Amino acid sequence: MGMTLSEDQAPGRLLNGPSAYAMMMTAAVAAFLFIDQTGSNLWAAEAPDAVAPNKSGPSHVLGHVLLTLIAVVALGQVLGRLLRRFGQPPVIGEILAGIMLGPSLLGRVWPDASAFLTPPEVAPFISVVAQLGVILYMFLVGLELNPAVLREGAGRTLAISHASMAVPFVAGAGLGLFFYPELAASGAAFTSFALFMGVAVSITAFPVLARILSDRKMQTTSLGVTALGAAAAGDVTAWCLLAFVIGISRAAVGNAVWTLVMAIGFVAIMLVVVRPLLGRWLRRFDEAPLTPAAMAVVFVLVLASAAATDAIGVHALFGAFLMGAIIPHDSKLAHAFGHKLEDVVTVLLLPAFFASVGLRTQIGLISGLENWLICGLIILVATASKFGGTYAAARLAGIDSKNAAGLGALMNTRGLMELIVLNVGLEMNVISPTLFAMMVIMALATTAMTGPWLEWLGIAKSPAA
Repeated sequence: MGMTLSEDQAPGRLLNGPSAYAMMMTAAVAAFLFIDQTGSNLWAAEAPDAVAPNKSGPSHVLGHVLLTLIAVVALGQVLGRLLRRFGQPPVIGEILAGIMLGPSLLGRVWPDASAFLTPPEVAPFISVVAQLGVILYMFLVGLELNPAVLREGAGRTLAISHASMAVPFVAGAGLGLFFYPELAASGAAFTSFALFMGVAVSITAFPVLARILSDRKMQTTSLGVTALGAAAAGDVTAWCLLAFVIGISRAAVGNAVWTLVMAIGFVAIMLVVVRPLLGRWLRRFDEAPLTPAAMAVVFVLVLASAAATDAIGVHALFGAFLMGAIIPHDSKLAHAFGHKLEDVVTVLLLPAFFASVGLRTQIGLISGLENWLICGLIILVATASKFGGTYAAARLAGIDSKNAAGLGALMNTRGLMELIVLNVGLEMNVISPTLFAMMVIMALATTAMTGPWLEWLGIAKSPAA
């Protein structure tokens, strides 16, 4: 007669109780110890392509990248809040944080800490994160372009915008005559250098300008609307010029024309084909909620547009900016991206860009009285030409002297956009590291003087007041 199990001895209940559990775990440990003891007498054959562990592997690099981001985000926030008390835009503090953590300060006063925080092998990885951050940032800048602002007094605004660019562009190109022999990168063509100097001196930082106007409650005033419209139009013009300069710098003279034709063709396709299709697709979300799939489609389009302009021979930034510009400014998607993406980009990803700028900025290269005089001359020419061109055009457009001067002060703001242009010039091997450092100082100086200039003119009070 066969043995039967009672209900308490059924297979499903054999592991019930602490004693059964202890026996199972003890058996598992004993089995492992037996396997380990048996295996300790074995020898592993050395693989022919075995590579010794490398302390500078991916985890090592990732750790340093994270440490750099922690340092630049934290220091940038502290400096930004401190400078805000003095009426300065926080972006100046964030830029200074990147410079302070680079060779200009930390590398001089504490070389070991600088070498630990940002060893040479980490720089390319920080640069990749920085480029991604700037691509997304330029997409957001494109989203912020409001056609209504551009149409507000379009003729007058466009004239002021282009005058505020034409005069400093010529002045910057003129500086190229004097600086090219000593401050151009080795092998850079004079045409590329002169064009780049013109763009770098003439640009206005539209996002920083918008932030200054918002902080001072000026964005809805007549002066604020004119400044925003002129800066927005100037941004579009500046990026088209920069795309042209990059095309010439990257290609031989014969190929530069082909690059320009392809760039114009790409812009035409985006405006004539992609923009209407995108507009019809976005209208379906007027009533329905945005889905993650829809957000993913837009991200793919942004990255594809950036990749296309990079492949054409202009910069990936231009494609991202153009994709943002063709999306309707007041669409639900534009608001959603602005709300969800802005903080991540500006607080987390852009600090990687500031760190990248800091690693490239070597203020120690500006040595001796002559170099500092050259740096001062760049600041003087950039300020005088930008202010003068804007002031003259504003007066001719019928704006009174005080507001024309205020407009000149606002358009002199360069900030982050200048740094983006400078990085492109350094990557393209057009400018030398010494001139790069001088132009970074110019960007900081011209942005920092905007607030005090407005207060001196009696146009606005400090936001900290």
